[in-house]
Formats: sequence, structure tokens, C-alpha cells
Amino acid sequence: MIGTIVNVIAIVVGSILGFLLKGKLPERFQNIVIKGISLAVIMIGLQMALSVEATTGTLVVIFSLVIGGIIGEFLEIENRLESLGKKIQKRFKSNDGLFVQGFVQSSLIYCVGAMAIMGAIQDGLNNDPSILFTKSLLDGTASIAFSATFGIGVMFSAIPVLVYQGFISLLSSWAQKILVPNTISMMTATGGLLIMAIGINMLLEIKIKIGNLIPAIFVAIIIAQIFL
Repeated sequence: MIGTIVNVIAIVVGSILGFLLKGKLPERFQNIVIKGISLAVIMIGLQMALSVEATTGTLVVIFSLVIGGIIGEFLEIENRLESLGKKIQKRFKSNDGLFVQGFVQSSLIYCVGAMAIMGAIQDGLNNDPSILFTKSLLDGTASIAFSATFGIGVMFSAIPVLVYQGFISLLSSWAQKILVPNTISMMTATGGLLIMAIGINMLLEIKIKIGNLIPAIFVAIIIAQIFL
């Protein structure tokens, strides 16, 4: 799990650096930074979403979002993430009004996507953390920007990353058997749409419950196994 550990450290260090910058810029500059980051997140999600083929793959993604959304709504994943964020905020006696938002949004961004899953599998199965090392660089850089905007709550997104990627690494021998190229493509496209939704939430300040859509990624894996 060396790749996951490095990933966690990168998020923590990046968040601390970003937090030291928070408040150094006037509010109007912070607002434009948020909009710029939002657009970048949307671009990344769009690139991932467009990796799927236009026919069967699109149907798989649609059904995955519908079924996964129902599962996530039933499990109330978004509310549970927010509750965890509030507990952490209370535990560390933070008065930052953006603490929970920073925790939830950064947790979703760092966990949604093919790099988190494939990197954890490669690290656990082959003791090769190269994908997660690359992800660590990206996440650490993003943490600087997120923490400078949303505060220290971003740092605690390292906890879901540790649990999520660590769990996948432990199950890597099983996961490798089902994650064939077509399955990875469906998973990536579905995750890309969720990342786009995160960017839209940030840009337009609306409330799409992305957390409740997370099961769609795993539903996509199942549907791809059956129909592709």
C-alpha cells in the first residue's frame, strides 16, 4: 500500500500549504480562483466521460447512473459523508464555514476515477505504485488550490482516500479478473460524469448529490461484465 500512503501524504502536505495561503488574497480573487478550478474539474470529467463508445457504452453509463443513483439515495451516502465531515470539524473545533464542503468535494474528486481504482490494484497485486505516485502528484497539487479556497477540511479527505484505496488494494487479486479494458472504459466514463457534476456544483453553487451517485461506478462494472 505504499502508493496509497504516498497519496495520503501528498494530500496532507498540499492541504497544509494551501491552508497557509488561505485568506492572503482578497475575496474577489478567491472567487475567481474557485470558478477557474471549477472549469478545470469540468474539463477533466468531460475528457473521461468522452472516452466511452457512443452506442452500447452510452447505454451502460445511463443505466449505471440510474441504478447507482437509486442505491446511493437509499444508502444516503452524501449525508453520511457530510456527517463525517461535521464530526471531524467538531472534533478539531474548527469554525471554518467551508470545512464540510471542502472535505466532501475533495474526497469525491480524489476517490472518483480510474486512477484510484487501477492504481490501488496495481499497487496491491504487483507492488507497483507508479500510477498512485502520478495520482499523488495530481492530488497534492489540487489540494493546494482546494485548501487555499475551502480551508483545512480538504486535508481530512485523506481519510476516505486511505480507506477506499487501501480496501481495493486488499481485494486486488479479485478485482484484476473483472477489470478488463471495456469495463475500465465504462467505469471511467461514469466517473467522469460524476467529476463533471462536482465541477458544476462548484461553478454554479448548486447541490447535485454526487455522493449518492458513487455506486454508479461499481454498477457500471457489473453491467459491463454482463453485457459487454
